[in-house]
Amino acid sequence: MLFLLAAEGGESEHNPIIPIWQEIVVGTVAFAVLCFVLMKFVFPRMEQTFQARVDAIEGGIKRAEAAQAEANQLLEQYRAQLAEARTDAAKIRDDARADAEGIRQDILAKAREESDRVIQAGKDALAAERATIVRELRAEVGTIAVDLASKIVGESLADEARRKGTVDRFLSGLESTGAR
Repeated sequence: MLFLLAAEGGESEHNPIIPIWQEIVVGTVAFAVLCFVLMKFVFPRMEQTFQARVDAIEGGIKRAEAAQAEANQLLEQYRAQLAEARTDAAKIRDDARADAEGIRQDILAKAREESDRVIQAGKDALAAERATIVRELRAEVGTIAVDLASKIVGESLADEARRKGTVDRFLSGLESTGAR
């Protein structure tokens, strides 16, 4: 409709919707120069920058992966060393327990030996004391028996040999009576 109105007016005015051919040529040349400048100078520079960023990112990822692998290797070494240390500690603990048990057994054996020695010494001392007391009692009992026999018999048992034989017979008779 607009086109019809413009044609009816008879004026030869230019249609604003359709561009002038000179503007199309200038626009095309300017676009071609702009594309040439962008492709020659800007795009390669942008591509270099983009590639540098890609390399930096990929290099960072590779370095991070290498660091992660090294950290994992160190972690495994640490765990192995820790397990070895635990094993060594358990062995040392077991050795210490065995040593302590050996020392305890040695101390107990020495204590038993000392106890047996003290008991034996006591028994020996007791036997010696008993023998001394028996000797003293024999002598005293012998004297008392002779005095008693002298009073009962009325005669003096002054003769030492008779006296000793009488005392020994008397004590033997007492021992045989005591043994029954």
